Amino acid sequence: MDPMTSPREQVPAHVPVPWKAVGAIVGFLAVVEITSGILQGYYTPLMTDIARHLGIHDADVNWFEAAQLMVSALAVPLLASMGDIFGHKKMLLLSAIVTAVASWAVVFSGSFTTFLIAWAFQGFYAVWLPLEIALIFSRARKLGTPGPITRRAAGILVGALEFGVIVGALAGGALISVFGGNLALTMTIPAIATTLCVFAVGFGVPDDGDRSGAKIDGGGFIYLAIGLLLLTSGLSFLRINGPASPLVWGSLVAGLLMLYVFYRHENKQEDPLIDFKVLFARSMWPLQLTAGLFGISVLGAQIPMSTFARTDPSINGYGLGLSASGVSVIIGAYVLSMLLGALAFPTVARWVGMRMSLVAASSLVGIGYLLFLPLHENLTQTLTNMIIAGLGSGALVAALPAAAAAAAPFHRTGMATGLTNAVKTIGGSFASAVFGLALIGQAVGAAAEGTSESFAAPLTGYMIVWAICGGAAMICALALLAVPRGALDDAPVTVE
Repeated sequence: MDPMTSPREQVPAHVPVPWKAVGAIVGFLAVVEITSGILQGYYTPLMTDIARHLGIHDADVNWFEAAQLMVSALAVPLLASMGDIFGHKKMLLLSAIVTAVASWAVVFSGSFTTFLIAWAFQGFYAVWLPLEIALIFSRARKLGTPGPITRRAAGILVGALEFGVIVGALAGGALISVFGGNLALTMTIPAIATTLCVFAVGFGVPDDGDRSGAKIDGGGFIYLAIGLLLLTSGLSFLRINGPASPLVWGSLVAGLLMLYVFYRHENKQEDPLIDFKVLFARSMWPLQLTAGLFGISVLGAQIPMSTFARTDPSINGYGLGLSASGVSVIIGAYVLSMLLGALAFPTVARWVGMRMSLVAASSLVGIGYLLFLPLHENLTQTLTNMIIAGLGSGALVAALPAAAAAAAPFHRTGMATGLTNAVKTIGGSFASAVFGLALIGQAVGAAAEGTSESFAAPLTGYMIVWAICGGAAMICALALLAVPRGALDDAPVTVE
C-alpha cells in the first residue's frame, strides 16, 4: 500500500457515471474556462497596439509575460493549498475576483508600470483549472466514481478553454478595427467576461464541503516566493544580459538555495504548503515531472514557432515566409487539435487506462516536435507536425490535473492539481529564456559570419528548440511508465 494513502475500497469496474449529478456544475465551470481562454487569446493580436499605447518598445512586451508567469507560479500553489483548507469554491471565487479587478485595471492603465502590475495579477486565472478539477473530484468521490467523472469533466473544461482561446483571438483582432482603434474600449471585453465569470462561480458553483483542517504555511510561502523571485530574476537577466553576466548565475544559484531551504522547512511542518511526501510518491512524481517538461513546449515553443513561420526563405534559406494571417492558420490548427485531444482523452483513457493514455499523449507531443527536424520545408509539413503535437498537448492539459487528483490523498487534491499548473508554468518560463538565448546566440554567430540577415536566427537555432521540446516529451513518456499500473484508473474512494 502507498504510504501516503489510507485504506480504501476499490470502485468496481464499469460503474455507470452519474453525470447529471455534476453536469450543472461543469456547465458553470465551462463558462469560467471559456473566460480563461479569452484572456489567453484576446490580447495576442493587440500586443503591438498595447506597446504603442504605453510608448514602449516591442521587446519590452516580454516583461508582461515574465511578470504574469511569476505571479501565476506563486498564486497557484498557494491558492490550491488554501482550497484544501478553506474550500475550493472560495478560492476559485477569490481568484476570479482578483482576475476581474486586474482586467479592469488593464483597461484604465495609462503607464507601463501600472499596466505591468495589473497584467501580472491577471495571472491568478492560472489556478482556475486546478481548483475546478479538485472541486469536481471531491464531489464525484461522494458519488463513488471520481475517476470517470473527473476525466470526462476535464476534457470538457479544456475543450471550453481552447474554444475560448479561438474566440478570444478572433474577437481581439476584429474588434480593435470595429472600435476604430480605441484600445481601452477593445480591452473592456475580457474585463466584462471576467466579471461575468465571478457571478458564474458565486451563484452557479456549490461548495464541495471538504476541508482538510490544516493551517496556512505562511513561512513556506515566503521561502517559496523569494526562491521563485530569484529564479525568475535570473531568467530575466539571462534574456537581457546573456549567460556571461554574474547576475544570472548568482540569482539562479540563490534561488535554488532558497528553494532548498523551502524544502527543509516544509518537511518539518505538520501542514506544509507543498507536501513533499505526496509529491515524491511513485504515483505522483512522474505526473509533476511531466507537467514541468510539458511546459517547455506548450508555453515556451510558441514564439519560436511564430518567428520561424514568418522568416523569409528567399533570404535565409529556411522558413515559411508567412504573413501574420498565415501564422494564425498554424496557431488555429494547433489550438483546434488541442481541443480534439482534450475531448478524446476520456474515451482513450477508458480504453487503454489513464497511465497509457498519458504515455501516448506525451509520445504524440514528442513525435510532433521531432518531426520538425527532417520535415520543416513547407506549410503542409508544419501543419502536420503541429497537429500531431497539438493532439497530445490537449490531452495532457486535460489529463494531468485529473491524474494528479486521482493520485493524491483526498485532503491534498487541491495541492496536487495546483502543482501541475505551477511546475508547468516554471518549465515554460525556463524554456522561454533558454530558447531565446539559443536563437539569439545562433543569430549573433550568423552575423559574425556575414550572413545576409543577422536579425533572423539560422535553422540550427530552431533545430535546438525542436529537439529540446521533442526530447523532453519523450522523457515524459518514459517517466510515466514508472506510475504503478492501474494507480490512476477509476480512482478509489473512501468508505463513507
